[in-house]
Formats: sequence, structure tokens, C-alpha cells
Amino acid sequence: MDELRTTPFSAGLRRLLAEALQDGEQVVWQGQPDGIARAAIWRFLWWIGCPWLLLTVIAVGNGWIDQATQPLAMIGVGMVAAPFVMLLQDLQTLYVITDRRALIVRTAWSRRTVTPTSFDAMDAVFEILDIGSGVGHLNFASGRSTRSPDTDYTGRYGFRFVRDAPRIRDILDDARTGKIRRPHLERTAGSTGVATRKA
Repeated sequence: MDELRTTPFSAGLRRLLAEALQDGEQVVWQGQPDGIARAAIWRFLWWIGCPWLLLTVIAVGNGWIDQATQPLAMIGVGMVAAPFVMLLQDLQTLYVITDRRALIVRTAWSRRTVTPTSFDAMDAVFEILDIGSGVGHLNFASGRSTRSPDTDYTGRYGFRFVRDAPRIRDILDDARTGKIRRPHLERTAGSTGVATRKA
């Protein structure tokens, strides 16, 4: 199933995925984070950032602050821009399940990265954290560095902000246990255009 939205970043994600696939490896599913859902969670920054900027402008106009103008303005701009920055990163992120592993492909900020997790490295039981509106986190590994954007504060790692996480969990579990049928893989290959790398 091809769930890669058509954006200015799509072609780069497809190319990087094609380069990352091993000989004979087949894509079972691919999709992207729901950037709107992530931005909505962080929208409270707008409620703080916009008044912050307004007060900074008023303070500058009245001569209340001088040398502190630049840092105060930068803080306000950062709060207002943060949800948009997260959305841009999500548009440059691709989650992939193959018949061998899970991949997180990213081209954000001109850094091309592919982070693989083999089935053997995954937790025995996958965890879903529901965040509402049909969106959730699918955690399939633990003990990872919390510096990763795909890891929570406890080290649980996986696909963040995905729609219909239970369905994706079932696809990942079927791929890990070998329940994905060959014909299904071939149909998926036809829909994605990068689903199989021939030996």
C-alpha cells in the first residue's frame, strides 16, 4: 500500500528508499507521519509565541528594552515557527515495512538518513500509544537513544504520529512472522514503484 503523499520531497524519499533496499527486499507498506496532528499538539506554542512577539514589539516601541530585543524576538519567532518546522520534517520522513525489517527514511534539512530495525531487534510485543483522532505512535523497539526524533523519553522507538496504528502494527507483525503472502507483496511492489530490489 502506497501512502506516500505527493509533495516536493516525495521524489527524494523514493530515491533514498530505492538505494536503501537490499537485494530481493520487498516493501510491504510505506507511509508518513501525520504532520498536521503533530502540529496541532504543539499549537499551544502559538498561543504563547504570538503574544510574546506582540509584547516584544510594544516594548521596543516604548524603549523599555534595548540589548535584549534580539534574543526576546528570537524566542518568540522560535515558538511560532516550531509547529511549521515539525510539519516540514514530517513531510520529509517516510516509514517503511519490508519483508525483512522496518525503515525510517528521512531527507530533512538536506541530511539523507535511513535507520533500519531488523525483525530480530524488535520487541516481542509492539506497543501502541493512542494520541487521539485516529493517530498514534507504534513502538516496536526499546532501549534506543532518546536523542532520536523517533524515540520517546523512555527510549521506546518506532513510527511516530501514524494514522490507524493498529492496522500498521498488524502489517508489521505479519511481515515479521512471515504471514504476508507473496501475491500481496507483488501487488504492493506495483503500487509503490520502489518495492523490490532485484538481485
